[in-house]
Amino acid sequence: MPPPPVAWLSLTYARQVAATVVTAAQRVHDRLGHLVRELVKFGMVGGVAFLIDVGLFNVLLHKTGEPLISKTVSTVVATTVAYAGNRVWTFRRRARSGVGREYTLFFLLNGVGLAIALGCLVISHYLLDLTGPLADNIAANVVGLGLGTAFRFWSYRRFVFLAPPEPEPALVSGDPLPPR
Repeated sequence: MPPPPVAWLSLTYARQVAATVVTAAQRVHDRLGHLVRELVKFGMVGGVAFLIDVGLFNVLLHKTGEPLISKTVSTVVATTVAYAGNRVWTFRRRARSGVGREYTLFFLLNGVGLAIALGCLVISHYLLDLTGPLADNIAANVVGLGLGTAFRFWSYRRFVFLAPPEPEPALVSGDPLPPR
């Protein structure tokens, strides 16, 4: 049986509702605020790595005249910078599971992100027959890069930079001692 209408208007009930709403809003803010901060840092680290990749590629290409070697070196350097930036800044509060494991997964997942961008380009260029430079750039560097970046952010958080372990709950007075 629902309480009489007057009870719904009571100050105590209003405080309980307000406290519940504030607590829920605080949880959402804490959860999304942390995610937004990670996303912004991830974008900044990625931007720096992108500039290093493009800049180093062009310097090496100019010096050596070897496009494949230049791109390989610039990609490895940029990926290493991205790993370091994400490890020490973007995901610094996450658990550490060893540089070898993290870097290997980071590099492999970066390759999957590249495959996503290439897949977008293949679909646009070869299946849809959109063969102009603008269409290729939109497919590879807007759609493909966007989808690849979203995949990288998700996969790095999920597989490379693991969530920190949950703290053990504190004992409340009167609780029995935990088993040994």
